[in-house]
Amino acid sequence: MAPRGGRSMRGCVRRSRAVVAAAVMIAAALPAGAAPQRVVSMNLCSDQLAMMLAAPGQLISVSGLAQDPRLSPMADRAAAYVPNSGRAEEIFLMRPDLVIAGTYTPPATVAMLRGLGIRVEAPPPAESLAQIRAEIIRMGDLLGRQDAARALLARFDADLAAVRRPAPRGRAALYYANGYTSGPDTLAGAILDAAGYANVASDHGIAATAPLPMELLVMSQPDQLITGAKWPGRSQAEAILDHPALAAALPGMARVTDRTWICGIPFVIDAIRSLE
Repeated sequence: MAPRGGRSMRGCVRRSRAVVAAAVMIAAALPAGAAPQRVVSMNLCSDQLAMMLAAPGQLISVSGLAQDPRLSPMADRAAAYVPNSGRAEEIFLMRPDLVIAGTYTPPATVAMLRGLGIRVEAPPPAESLAQIRAEIIRMGDLLGRQDAARALLARFDADLAAVRRPAPRGRAALYYANGYTSGPDTLAGAILDAAGYANVASDHGIAATAPLPMELLVMSQPDQLITGAKWPGRSQAEAILDHPALAAALPGMARVTDRTWICGIPFVIDAIRSLE
């Protein structure tokens, strides 16, 4: 009689072989060059861009974050899709022929899916208006929806031309939890620029995202202050946004970023418009 451990080991081997065989069948089922038929997105930003461009029935799952109205302007539409939590096991069982991840997706998850023979693409986040245009085209290519991507790009360009404002309209400061700000080389910075505002972060040599001491913010005397949205509950990181010095120096000035500021997708048009 074989030892119990030996039977268990052989069972694991058989299951592993079955998983690999299934993955090979999934990969082989799609003719070379054909548009994917079962697409899973596991990144909030790619979720929304894929929903804008996918053919009916082509996109089968989006991340659970896409269904959160605090984060996603397409939450209602996302509710029609099966949500995923970004785990390789659950995504594999959906039998996708394309998975769209993100730059910050855990590398182990991406490696496991690719090891199972599943195509995984991880577009970088768009941090400028030019990169948004590029990502629209990239998503169209990934989905085999080039005509839809060109149409979306044309609408984006037209909307951008309508909301873009000439500089100078004044100076604006972005200020978030823990006293962070965003410089011109960020998506938020691109939104400010399109709205016609100079970014106070540039005055202090900040190009990306970095802390900005409140003293410097107050002394900069911006014409507009845009702060991060607050979440329910009490957060010490967000307490700085209620600091008396900030309220006294810049009374009634703060506007709040929202879900249209998070991703480099066409919804940034609404973020730019909010600064009018």
